[in-house]
Amino acid sequence: MVEVGASKADKTEFTECWRTVWTTPYIMKLAFAAGIGGLLFGYDTGVISGALLYIKDDFEAVEKKTWLQETIVSMAVAGAIFGAAIGGWINDMFGRRMSILAADVLFFIGAIVMAVAPAPWMIILGRVLVGLGVGMASMTSPLYISEASPARIRGALVSTNGLLITGGQFVSYLVNLALSKAPGTWRWMLGVAGVPALIQFILMLTLPESPRYLYRKEREEEARAILQKIYSANEVEQEMQLLQQSVETEKAEEAIIGKDNFSRLKGAFGNPVVRRGLYAGITVQVAQQFVGINTVMYYSPSIVQFAGFASKSTALALSLVTSGLNAVGSIVSMAFVDRSGRRRLMIISMFGIISSLVVLAAVFWQASVHAPSISPLETSHFGNNSTCPAYSKAANPAKWNCMSCLKVKCGFCAHNGNEHLPGACLLDDKLNEDKCGGEHRTYFKDGCPSKFGILAVILLGLYIIVYSPGMGTVPWIVNSEIYPLRYRGIGGGIAAVANWTSNLIVSLTFLTLTEALGSAGTFLLFAGFSTIGLVAIYFLVPETKGLQFEEVEKMLEHGYRPGLFKRKPEDVQGCA
Repeated sequence: MVEVGASKADKTEFTECWRTVWTTPYIMKLAFAAGIGGLLFGYDTGVISGALLYIKDDFEAVEKKTWLQETIVSMAVAGAIFGAAIGGWINDMFGRRMSILAADVLFFIGAIVMAVAPAPWMIILGRVLVGLGVGMASMTSPLYISEASPARIRGALVSTNGLLITGGQFVSYLVNLALSKAPGTWRWMLGVAGVPALIQFILMLTLPESPRYLYRKEREEEARAILQKIYSANEVEQEMQLLQQSVETEKAEEAIIGKDNFSRLKGAFGNPVVRRGLYAGITVQVAQQFVGINTVMYYSPSIVQFAGFASKSTALALSLVTSGLNAVGSIVSMAFVDRSGRRRLMIISMFGIISSLVVLAAVFWQASVHAPSISPLETSHFGNNSTCPAYSKAANPAKWNCMSCLKVKCGFCAHNGNEHLPGACLLDDKLNEDKCGGEHRTYFKDGCPSKFGILAVILLGLYIIVYSPGMGTVPWIVNSEIYPLRYRGIGGGIAAVANWTSNLIVSLTFLTLTEALGSAGTFLLFAGFSTIGLVAIYFLVPETKGLQFEEVEKMLEHGYRPGLFKRKPEDVQGCA
């Protein structure tokens, strides 16, 4: 899952945060209102995983066309790429508050469009709209919280935005499970997102613009009025002075590197320190996605069905566990990232991810090998017109098992009484599915009955546990620390685009990969990508824990070398 805007905060800061918001509730109102954007971000990226199961039931085209399923899932990610770019422009031109309001409008309209969609293309349109909102919220919500929070508790409040993203994903799985038996199922699942968007819109209308934005627009008295609600009377003048210094510094830096994006990009890639920072920043962002995390977040119920759990409700319930573990992992990361260091935490996380993926691939392979065989007697029981055409024409049907049946787009009707015994291979249509269910048998069309199913779910949980505290949150922290101050915005933006683009590639190809390589082959492929990512992190990503920005810049001046590959002092002097 993508967690944008994660920020470090130590235990003392969280304690101070708790004390401050009790004495100044207005701060919590600001943070909570903006934080709903993170909740919406998490909900809209997570809800589609369960909704897709029921969308396939209502639209035969979606059921039959893998690319259409992938498009429905991934168009929110495509929209988010453009939303992030538009959000940056709206932030600068119209302010943070206006950007959040615009995102809410997109969230709300997108939710309604999906809820009433009469055809798949309209669901895709709604996904694009909520994706635009996700992209805008991903950068604006943490920015607004950061600029409207007291400096001493800023890290803690911004960190809660990352927690709300994973919390939103958990809520989406919970809502999916709760609505799995409701009339309209997926329409309610997708439409519910309009409610928090409406709540945030109303709350933001009662809240002010960011004081930093107001000061930059020379609306100093308005900025002062907001600071008076956030700080004690004796702190306001000091904060105004700090705000003045910060804005003046920012304007001075803009004069050096240019205000337009082209000049900034040219300056970034022309500066060797920034370029080396980008090598590290882009590496961790791309690696975060190519470990395959969003295949689990976007397709978790489908993966559970691949593991042999045909019931949609069971698949949703088991997926809820993986989402909950992701939220818990975000909290664990807050506790350990400043103690263990960014680089070490990512490397440990990657070793765990690779191990989990390799074992998961082995489990899915064993499940396919030991899938129930096809019984000619069981198949003929449903009549010749119901038999899978490919099975009827097979040269050696005796070698067929459930996986063989599913690979040719047919359905497997399990044995009555023991689903691990030989069953029937049927033409996959609603009539045969109903016939199978009418005899109190289980009908499988996404995965086969397997004694290994529960082990696969446990391994998915383990994968999330090792991913979330390391590769889940640390890449965003690294990108907030690796660039020189004047290039931090453009550097972080480039890396974020790399993250969203990688996310799009992974989410757009997962189901196609499972059809071409099988579940085992797909997870083994992600293990290979993760190994490449681990090597790249080892060689390109330095430790930034506890370093000032100036110290990071000095470290990158001559290029980073890990462990045994570090340059000797005389080599460094020769390069100076």
